[in-house]
Amino acid sequence: MVEVKTIKDIDEDTWNTFKELAAKNNTKLGNFFKTMVKEYEKNVESPWEIILSGKKILSTKEALQLEKSVKEVRKEYGFRV
Repeated sequence: MVEVKTIKDIDEDTWNTFKELAAKNNTKLGNFFKTMVKEYEKNVESPWEIILSGKKILSTKEALQLEKSVKEVRKEYGFRV
């Protein structure tokens, strides 16, 4: 038996576009949806992967100097250090 799922908050224009794209690809809606999800997962990196594997903005020396400056300013104005 086929199970029916509901997707909330899809406006009529988006739904019609989705159906048109599935029809152009000669695919059933469920299979087209699966394909879209797989392609999205394949093409979108995790934001944390981008952040953690990206190029460093500061050198280690600059980062330590910045940390020291921040601590001094926080201490000067009475914030936790």
